[in-house]
Amino acid sequence: QVQLVESGGGLVQAGASLRLSCAASGRTASLYVMGWFRQPPGKEREFVACFTWRGGSTFYADSVKGRFTISRERANNTLFLQMNSLKPDDTGVYYCAAGLVFKPPLKRESYDYWGQGTQVTVSS
Repeated sequence: QVQLVESGGGLVQAGASLRLSCAASGRTASLYVMGWFRQPPGKEREFVACFTWRGGSTFYADSVKGRFTISRERANNTLFLQMNSLKPDDTGVYYCAAGLVFKPPLKRESYDYWGQGTQVTVSS
């Protein structure tokens, strides 16, 4: 089991920045990938960014490239998402996720554990 706890969401104006954090505990030695997904109001949950835990590779959705940066603090098994130049379209519940097995890291089905989510609201 892996437990994930997100923090850092909030209400901001367009153009502002937010930093999300996700603390992982439990079977962290088995982590293959950690990532961020988001679910806009009335829409499906979508991939935002991910970090392969051993290889250190990062991947981003096209919609956030150049604005969001995913990073980690490996010693504490913490994942971050720095979000700059936020837009109203970035509004949604942001979920941290962890996968333990080698699978395509951009797919929702590749993740085994999920956090409770944190709300990000960007006003225009």
